[in-house]
Amino acid sequence: MAKFIYKMENILGIKYKLEDQAKTSYGIARKKLMKEEERLSELITRLEEYQDKGKELRMQKLDIMKLKEYTEASEIVKEEIKLQELAVKKAEQQVELARERLNAAMLERKTHEKLKENAKEVFFLEVASGERKEIDELVSFRYNNPTN
Repeated sequence: MAKFIYKMENILGIKYKLEDQAKTSYGIARKKLMKEEERLSELITRLEEYQDKGKELRMQKLDIMKLKEYTEASEIVKEEIKLQELAVKKAEQQVELARERLNAAMLERKTHEKLKENAKEVFFLEVASGERKEIDELVSFRYNNPTN
């Protein structure tokens, strides 16, 4: 029996590799986003701590230097939070871009797999047709040339 050989198997292999690379890129982007979100969360927690400490200082005996120190620290952390929010947005955009690339790679791979399946079906139909033709010729030959 004839063996099916897909002529574009190497392209399909490349599509698998591209999809794997896209998956890896997507995973890296997701990991970076999680890291940036975690950093933002830490900054927000630190800001809340500074603000709480500032409130405590206002309730106690007035210590202007410490109050000023915590107010300045709060302002610095607020600026860091703004910068970190930008970093998170950038990381989210990178994740979205990586997701789009992954979807495109998966679509291309699936398209080539479908082409391979279609080529395989055509091949098997051709093989079956050839076998039927051989059987018809054999039957026709035996019918037209009886040896008995």
